[in-house]
Amino acid sequence: MRPALNERQQAVLDWVGRGCPNGFWTDSTYKTSAQALQSRGLIKITKRRGHWNAQLTDKGRQHLTARDNCPVEQSAEPPERPGRNRTPAARPRTVPQARTNYADQLLSELAANDGCLVKPLESGPHAVNWASRVSAARKSGKIPHTQELYGYRTHRGYEIKLVDIPAWRLDELTPLPVPARLTKPHSIVAALQKLPQPMGLTKLVQGRALRIIQALVTATETHGHKAALGTTQGAPPPHRRRKAPPHFTITAQGASVGFLVLQEQDRSEHIPTDKELADAKKYSWMRIARFDYTPSNRLRFILSGGNPHRASEWADLPDRPLEDQLAEIAQEVDLRGEAAERERRADQQAREEQQQRWEAAMQEARAAYAHAYLVKHLGEQADAWHRAKRLTEYVTAVRDRATSLPPGQEKTEIEAWLAFADARLQHLAESAAAPKLPSPPKPSGDDLKPFLGDWSPYGPRSY
Repeated sequence: MRPALNERQQAVLDWVGRGCPNGFWTDSTYKTSAQALQSRGLIKITKRRGHWNAQLTDKGRQHLTARDNCPVEQSAEPPERPGRNRTPAARPRTVPQARTNYADQLLSELAANDGCLVKPLESGPHAVNWASRVSAARKSGKIPHTQELYGYRTHRGYEIKLVDIPAWRLDELTPLPVPARLTKPHSIVAALQKLPQPMGLTKLVQGRALRIIQALVTATETHGHKAALGTTQGAPPPHRRRKAPPHFTITAQGASVGFLVLQEQDRSEHIPTDKELADAKKYSWMRIARFDYTPSNRLRFILSGGNPHRASEWADLPDRPLEDQLAEIAQEVDLRGEAAERERRADQQAREEQQQRWEAAMQEARAAYAHAYLVKHLGEQADAWHRAKRLTEYVTAVRDRATSLPPGQEKTEIEAWLAFADARLQHLAESAAAPKLPSPPKPSGDDLKPFLGDWSPYGPRSY
């Protein structure tokens, strides 16, 4: 049985357990104790590019967990020789510090910051590996089963988030039964059966695919969805294998989800024939295929349209055939329909709010137009008053001159002009004596444009 650790070794082990922080040791003598700890299998020392580092082993972690029960040796002092009255120098005692649990620390920080942290990205031998700490927190078993922990690099730093798992992912789905035979096929299935080669599938998987479609369409129709035949009849060409139009669609709350059914291919190494070898030798442009592809008994459903939630593809797996995944596919159709309905309602609400803002802007524009019209009319009245004042002075000067003229044609013409000027002055005087606010005319769209900013006067839209 190996002896217990002394104080120095225990302090070095605690320091390694905290991640070897800088500034703890004043010299490098701790490395001697570290070598002793490594020989006991408690830590592992690495040296890369001149950088010394140490990490705990599983045995070291177990030792730290039970360190309170471990005896601590005192450093042995050499016995004093008789006849010497020497007081030994006091040796500093290193007090072991409690080991930091980084998973608990990270989860506590997230709880105090509404589940979101942004840590600075550092470099160097002592930089914190936040990805490793996030991974350790995930494996700690302390994250609630209704939440998930994410960590990723962003332009702001290393972002860590603790988010709630969507309720639909926590639902317990009831498996959908797949009929053993198509005794009463759905109209979509019947239409597919009548095609020369339904969905381009081989006889090996054709019947199974139709039975799976029967179960899926029947289950989704019980939720109020509608199925329809797609535009693709056979197998899509190789260059459009995953992007071809669907074989059938299921519409959920206005969202049309397309289903493309594919038969998986097995790939094997191609063995060139004698003719291929001869042709390749004869013609420089001849290329021999590397692989052969043969249809397998595996199926793949590719979904298109709507907002994906779980996935966009489902395929046969070695331990989970498509029949066992039908409940997830049916739920995916429901989720895409619900998302489309939420988006439709949000768009409707946005349109209504835009209509209200436009109507308020139009009302303010009409009021601003009426005010501007009255201000303009007031200015015109003031200008008319100034013109009347200047005209009165001018007419008075002309009348004074006319009185000094002898009778004759010139005086007669001036008196006629004065009669016209007096009539005009009388009209201007009456207008200035009793000013009235006019009623603004109904504005046109062009009249309101200067008062609407970015809004259009012809509808709830902006430029």
